[in-house]
Amino acid sequence: MLGDPGYWRRRRVLVTGGAGFLGSNLCHALAGLGARVTALDAMLPDGGANPANLEGAGVMLVRGDLRDTELHSLCDRVDVVFNMAAQTSHMGGQKDPVADIAINAVAQVRLVQVMRQAAPQATVVHASTRQFYGRPISLPVNELHPVNPPDANGVSKWAGEQYWMLENRVLHRPVVSLRLTNCYGPRLRIADARQTFLGIWIRRLIENEPFEVWGGDQLRDLAYVDDVTRAFLMAAEQAGRPEVAGQVFNLGGSPPISLRDLAAAVIAANGGQGSFATREFPADRAPIDIGSYHADDGAFRAATGWAPRTSLDEGLKASLDWYRERMSDYVDLDRAAQA
Repeated sequence: MLGDPGYWRRRRVLVTGGAGFLGSNLCHALAGLGARVTALDAMLPDGGANPANLEGAGVMLVRGDLRDTELHSLCDRVDVVFNMAAQTSHMGGQKDPVADIAINAVAQVRLVQVMRQAAPQATVVHASTRQFYGRPISLPVNELHPVNPPDANGVSKWAGEQYWMLENRVLHRPVVSLRLTNCYGPRLRIADARQTFLGIWIRRLIENEPFEVWGGDQLRDLAYVDDVTRAFLMAAEQAGRPEVAGQVFNLGGSPPISLRDLAAAVIAANGGQGSFATREFPADRAPIDIGSYHADDGAFRAATGWAPRTSLDEGLKASLDWYRERMSDYVDLDRAAQA
């Protein structure tokens, strides 16, 4: 069990970005715990949303964009909001920073204002990112590391998080922000590399095609989606405690591994089948590469008792096994969107 059924039973929960990777996994877990869940998602074609993600979840999906959807009825008297809606593409933010900030910051302010009227006491757990730390000064990175966003998407995500933290500082709403590292597992977008590099690696392996590793020496810590889901649930369950409310926490996962060794590990998880080639970063990506990163998430562990339970090898194998049976839902996105 990922969360406390006694806490969640019959609670009204809104999950923004609820048809996306992390949001849909939360929806499945919350419904299983007895919560009354509404998933709101714009279903943007270049994002992580997929109708197949909510199959069998037993939640209500509302198709709507935070930028212009009528939000008051969705937020009215909710107990908890898991705020997962975002534009996450680094290159997307670089190419269209106006749309990027409209989604990640302006739309967040719109939701903040509606929540003040419709659910002034509700808990909010915000999905944030390690992205705006930029290139680390030292490793591992804790929450006191300077903020130095490497790209437009990092700037907009930073702004969105800070609007929510103001809600705690000014109005004392129980708000928790989790700054995530590279998350992976079932329901991740694997059609391309828009959500994470690991998605396209998984696709290529299942299709018996080689994949590319850019650079290769960079370190990353990866977090399996079940561990991430449990972290969000625990953050909400404990948001009334002073050690948790109003805090921003890094969330890590498995011990850091180089991208080259990760490529070897995912091939091993695929029964030893597969191959990859290393290459230099493309010219448009090199300036925004942050080099090595891994999180110091000791503060969140100490505050909540959370710790990851899934090893990297277990998570990679479970991910590959899950997608093998569902490739048509996650590769042919045009067909999946019409389902």
